[in-house]
Amino acid sequence: MIKEWATVVSWQDGVARVSCDVKASCNSCASRAGCGSRVLNKLGPQTTHTIVVPSSQPLVEGQKVELGIAEGSLLGSAMLVYLSPLVGLFTVGGVFQVLFGTDLAAMCGAALGGVGGFLLARGFSHKLAVREAWQPVILSVGLPPDELRVEMLSSEAR
Repeated sequence: MIKEWATVVSWQDGVARVSCDVKASCNSCASRAGCGSRVLNKLGPQTTHTIVVPSSQPLVEGQKVELGIAEGSLLGSAMLVYLSPLVGLFTVGGVFQVLFGTDLAAMCGAALGGVGGFLLARGFSHKLAVREAWQPVILSVGLPPDELRVEMLSSEAR
């Protein structure tokens, strides 16, 4: 199970809307200045993702929840998204090369195969997204933000 903490944005009728922060994987690396991933992460404007998760327990805005998703569903969706355009690119490009015998035809076939693979993945993703095993679930719920209060005595403040 892959786990991530999220913040509740709203809760209504057994459905929680939660916001997850996007974490860059290069924050702890020593070569942050020359890292290409860091540059790409800065280019993207979206730093949070908002998703909808069923929750029978009432939640309040600002409350932290731990979400979980099965590894198999994450790997399956990654394979669908990345491999289907790649397989389409090589397959249709190779078929066009054999049929027409020119590099231009192979290039056009590869482009058609890549776009076709992307459209195929897009069509299958809607069908797979409704599976219950592919949905994130709430594993644990933190205290509401106004529930825990820390007081510091004046003698401890020195």
